[in-house]
Amino acid sequence: MTAPATPLTQLPAWKALEAHHKAIAFQHLRHLFAEDPARGTRFAVEAEGIYLDYSKHRITDETLKLLLQLADQSNLRARIDAMFRGDKINITEDRAVLHIALRAPKGAVINVDGKNVVPEVHEVLDRMAAFSNRVRGGEWKGHTGKPIRNVINIGIGGSDLGPVMAYEALRHYSRRDMTFRFVSNVDGTDFAEATRDLDAEETLFIISSKTFTTLETMTNAHTARQWALAKLGDEKAIAKHFVAVSTNGAEVTKFGIDTANMFGFWDWVGGRYSMDSAIGLSTMLAIGPDNFHQLLAGFHAIDDHFRTAPFEQNLPVLMGLLTVWYTDFFDAQTVAVLPYDQYLKRFPAYLQQLTMESNGKHVTLSGARVNYETGPIFWGEPGTNGQHSFYQLIHQGTRLIPADFIGFSKTLNPLGNHHDLLMANVFAQTEALAFGKTAEQVQAEGTPDWLVPHRVFEGNRPSSTLLLNELTPESLGKLVALYEHSVFTQGAIWQIDSFDQWGVELGKVLAKKIIGELAAKNSPTDHDSSTNTLIARYRKQRG
Repeated sequence: MTAPATPLTQLPAWKALEAHHKAIAFQHLRHLFAEDPARGTRFAVEAEGIYLDYSKHRITDETLKLLLQLADQSNLRARIDAMFRGDKINITEDRAVLHIALRAPKGAVINVDGKNVVPEVHEVLDRMAAFSNRVRGGEWKGHTGKPIRNVINIGIGGSDLGPVMAYEALRHYSRRDMTFRFVSNVDGTDFAEATRDLDAEETLFIISSKTFTTLETMTNAHTARQWALAKLGDEKAIAKHFVAVSTNGAEVTKFGIDTANMFGFWDWVGGRYSMDSAIGLSTMLAIGPDNFHQLLAGFHAIDDHFRTAPFEQNLPVLMGLLTVWYTDFFDAQTVAVLPYDQYLKRFPAYLQQLTMESNGKHVTLSGARVNYETGPIFWGEPGTNGQHSFYQLIHQGTRLIPADFIGFSKTLNPLGNHHDLLMANVFAQTEALAFGKTAEQVQAEGTPDWLVPHRVFEGNRPSSTLLLNELTPESLGKLVALYEHSVFTQGAIWQIDSFDQWGVELGKVLAKKIIGELAAKNSPTDHDSSTNTLIARYRKQRG
């Protein structure tokens, strides 16, 4: 797909939004709600079991109209259709972008280079299910005949963040008589702590690397191999204690893994979009094939919604447009994601890769330097913990931080009034952020004049509330797909390629060069004076 003919800042809707922003930038949410008593229901959309309240944003009907015009003028509908058709919209790598095929039903037809890829997807899912049932049922035995009780996923980036997040999010549905751990960091501490209390005879490693050459993953994989052989002794044991998620059969075989236990995926699946592919094997082992298919069903429901819903009722489109509004017109640098469910404690970390690796780009599809902001920083922690940490800055700091609050009407662990207290905080925080507390209100409480400025809340801090019924595998799939397609929407508006990640390459290349220099005897000279000195100092202190 080629870049749009008209630069973003030259589009009529963009110019209109610039003028509109100047007109409403200082309007307060107190005023907007006061003049429109129905605002709380008008600026809300419900679809596929997700209720999105976006009324507490600094927008009017005119804002929404202009943002939707911007989507139309950016050819968002054509770009959505191109992705679902299997067009090669990742132009710098000449690849289709088809994570949506990973959760398509068996009868669907999605072609890449004239071939329907859906049957291949389901063939891998069926093999994953058969393997998972054997392990979970005790039929798959380790080298010494013991069943598998421990599963360790070794990967990095998308091969780790998705599986970790999904396991933590769906722990309620996982096998409690099995242990699941994840190793990603090349720091040896990560591996040492993950295996310290485990028995190699009962441990299965999943090595997740598309190429089977990723430096960090393969370093940890070979350490795992040594750890297993130290206890099991026999090279033949590797085939019983290691499986691969990869496409490089030669390297997998060389490692000692039977390619019958290799689960593949495709170059049209980006790492950060791969948690519902074979990369999710650890997730399926934890929650079982049936629950995994419910997860896929949730993804697919939002895929269909994104593809077909009118933009004014389209959850990912609205979320994406709001992010563009604050990033480019209010100079907001970050977005806070605040899930009020402890199971979602790794959800913000997962979104960091999804959003920032996708849209952290400084050139357009045509290679021109952008003259506007792209890719805000995503961050967050679960509520209510964050309230006692960084909410002070969101409420009374000098930075504008749009926030997404995520809550569930039902809890998976009903204990007294815990859940009512939790959700009361969701509603209270969004209200406090929007409306704040004026100096007059503070004075009316009897506050001394000198203390009044310290207790004033300016308000006018924007937030969305996403309310779902219950955290299930299906609802988790919906949440992830929601943010995936919001990222797509933002990238389409910004005219960037959301599906490459060249920014991660340079550091990898330099690291490979420096590895050899750390063990060399001669003083390093090939770098800048800072890097040369740091290498020399490290070598001296290491001895």
